[in-house]
Amino acid sequence: MELSSFDFLKQQDLPAGALYMVATPIGNLGDITLRALHVLNAVDGIACEDTRHSAALLQQFGIHKKCLALHEHNEIAGAQTVIGHLSNNERWAYISDAGTPGVSDPGARLVNEVQKAGLRVIPIPGASAVSGAISVAGSVMHHSDGRFQFLGFWPNKAKERDALMQDISRSTKTSLFFESPHHIKETLTLLAKNLELDRQILICRELTKKFEQVVSLKAQDVANWLDVAESLKGEFVIVVAGRLSSSNETPEHSSLLLWANALSPYLGSKEIAAVLSQTLGLTKKEAYQVALDAKSE
Repeated sequence: MELSSFDFLKQQDLPAGALYMVATPIGNLGDITLRALHVLNAVDGIACEDTRHSAALLQQFGIHKKCLALHEHNEIAGAQTVIGHLSNNERWAYISDAGTPGVSDPGARLVNEVQKAGLRVIPIPGASAVSGAISVAGSVMHHSDGRFQFLGFWPNKAKERDALMQDISRSTKTSLFFESPHHIKETLTLLAKNLELDRQILICRELTKKFEQVVSLKAQDVANWLDVAESLKGEFVIVVAGRLSSSNETPEHSSLLLWANALSPYLGSKEIAAVLSQTLGLTKKEAYQVALDAKSE
């Protein structure tokens, strides 16, 4: 495939002295974007989470560039090397082993150092297990008005795990996290034990790969599913529906009006609703109604 025939790739400039954060496939090589290939072919060098892993990807698409290992153990030192190249007006890209850099992958500290040096960082979006799972979450996302919290990898330490479990249990937002095959049975069992019987859970296994599996079930059905699951191998993304707030759990209307009235001189109804929704866990509809009631008083 000749990328030179896609003129639209040239519509956006590729400024020199900039770092390009390039998303790569999480399993299916077909998910590489044309823009990612264009950028990787155009840069002077590529910083990689694992040069051996990335070499196979780059070779697949005939990309031959000098590569620098930059992972969580040398991210700060590696960032200074990259900054040196950028200061010489070179273009550099960063790719993690899979997916979008910085999403439970190295990259955030690199970006921070580059930006502190006054240099530009440009996102080249693409594959992400987070957005992939959310796109098929359906009813698991339905009641949270599109709001969700990404929790990264499920922690191994009991204290951190218990705190996270409480957060998921109480939150009205959908919760999403990653889990390894070594602990998935234990983690799902813990979720089923601590959530309401009808709380919905989406289990995504090996997204975009040959044995991809997406299963939606209620917490009460987790044990049965684990008993009959064909396989628990591969990487997992778990999506847990937010808690449905009942009327007796919502702050009294009079208390909500006090909040809204305090904000009313400074904000419009939409802005007040946004504040109430984010800070008190109300749905957008509930929060907007309170804001309207305050304005009408």
